[in-house]
Amino acid sequence: MRLLIAWVLLCGFVSAQEAPQAGSSPSLTPAASRPSANEITIPAGTKIPIRLKNTISTKGNHEGDPIYAQSTFPVVVNDRIVVPAGTYVQGKISQIKPAGRLKGRAEVLVHFTTLIYPSGYTVILPGAIEDAPGVDKSRVKDKEGTIQADSQKAKTAGTIAGPAAQGAVIGAVTRGGEGALIGAGIGGAVGTAIAALSHGNEVRMGPGTTLEVVLQRDVPVDSSRIKSTEREQD
Repeated sequence: MRLLIAWVLLCGFVSAQEAPQAGSSPSLTPAASRPSANEITIPAGTKIPIRLKNTISTKGNHEGDPIYAQSTFPVVVNDRIVVPAGTYVQGKISQIKPAGRLKGRAEVLVHFTTLIYPSGYTVILPGAIEDAPGVDKSRVKDKEGTIQADSQKAKTAGTIAGPAAQGAVIGAVTRGGEGALIGAGIGGAVGTAIAALSHGNEVRMGPGTTLEVVLQRDVPVDSSRIKSTEREQD
């Protein structure tokens, strides 16, 4: 009988040790660490086509000037629109260099910083220019998105060679072979002076210029705060 009582007491003691303490709750993953059901990640490398709303010019703008644009086509991730067409895109000029005389191409570097959705929902946007199909006489030269004007070498050579050839003809007519050499030298000097007074191509992007922005890292967005209703575009 005593052995039975001792066995019952021992079993009760063990059960009490294994049971959770009063007032305690099971271990749960904190809600803050669990991703929201509405969260969608726009992956790095995603491209957003945009249209400028203001002018960017290497001749008239300065470093730090703001840039305003709108997306022109919906961006879709996992069959859901994450950037509706008409979403505002904001950025700034990070670096700018006007064209030089004779050498030194014009360049402008733009970084995009913010997406503003039709609902007013705002998201940080780490974006750079991937392509600039709407910009004349310019190209995107590096992964940072720097837009560089085309070279003026051919034009400069023509500016110098034209007056030189004309001078040679005039000199030959007036003074023969020696005159041709003198005339070419004078004409070449005039052409060099004209080229030195002129600047190379500037980079200019007016309102309506189309660009392509690429995300430089993942961007999480709350899908419940995105409206697919598109803004009216001018």
